[in-house]
Amino acid sequence: MRKELQLSLSVTLLFACGFLYQFTLKSSFLFCLPSFKSQQGLEALLSHRRGIVFLETSERMEPTHLVSCAVESAAKIYPERPVVFFMKGLTDSTPMPSNSTYPAFSFLSAIDNVFLFPLDMKRLFEDTPLFSWYNQINTSIERNWLHISSDASRLAIIWKYGGIYMDTDVISIRPIPEENFLAAQASRYSSNGVFGFLPQHPFLWKCMENFVEHYNSDIWGNQGPDLMTRMLRVWCKLEDFQELSDLRCLNISFLHPQRFYPISYPEWRRYYEVWDTDPSFNDSYALHLWNYMNQEGRAVVRGSNTLVENLYRKHCPGTYRDLIQGPEGSVTGQLGPGNK
Repeated sequence: MRKELQLSLSVTLLFACGFLYQFTLKSSFLFCLPSFKSQQGLEALLSHRRGIVFLETSERMEPTHLVSCAVESAAKIYPERPVVFFMKGLTDSTPMPSNSTYPAFSFLSAIDNVFLFPLDMKRLFEDTPLFSWYNQINTSIERNWLHISSDASRLAIIWKYGGIYMDTDVISIRPIPEENFLAAQASRYSSNGVFGFLPQHPFLWKCMENFVEHYNSDIWGNQGPDLMTRMLRVWCKLEDFQELSDLRCLNISFLHPQRFYPISYPEWRRYYEVWDTDPSFNDSYALHLWNYMNQEGRAVVRGSNTLVENLYRKHCPGTYRDLIQGPEGSVTGQLGPGNK
């Protein structure tokens, strides 16, 4: 009897320790502990080089439903990996918002493997080529600053910690099997909306150096996809894709446009159309919805049977259930710096 009681107590203690560990990781954000503890929690989460990273460089605290879908779908596809959402609007003293005021924020923070952290760019850029640039820049007069700061932050985060970066309008549909990769937007042209590397990869260090040396905020994409493309051309000789095969560039995989961009940006409206038969996207790992192109505010509407509604229902069912309304109360995906 005593042995059975000891065994029962041991099992209970084991479960309690597991719960406490998970609770501790979550609480480093939820209860806004001092910044060094939040930073320690972040280091612990990303120390295994397997994090999935999203960014919000505006002060927005309530994610749009598209952002929620992107984060939820990643958490669903990568259940054993931490999904870390950096938000500039958060600070170590931010009170926990209420469910009614910030339903998407509350929904995401309740997902077991989703962690929300403040985005502290000054700390992030320390020990990188971006630090001196950031300290000298006058952000108030910079054109496209939200996007440029997002371009810089994603480079620094993945260089420091490794893992996969995704824009907040990318819906994950199956795991990406690569460690060091760039995503082709078109033949011989790289995006920076999805990429992944092991920590301290020299390609990203070179990208940060080039970011500073050739900084020009007046040219759209100069610090983003254009940067990735020109550095990839330095890294190796780019060739055209053959059928659906990916390319290898030294120790970097350059993934075929079908992996993330099966619907190209001139055709972005097709996501908001009704298809006779929804495409399988069997050759894709995730889908970039080109939300930056959606200047006309096309919405995801419950019961519309559009491709995007069906993607929500399948890949981010919680977002669809809680945040998507019918035709009279539909919500459009507002533009953000991670929606390109």
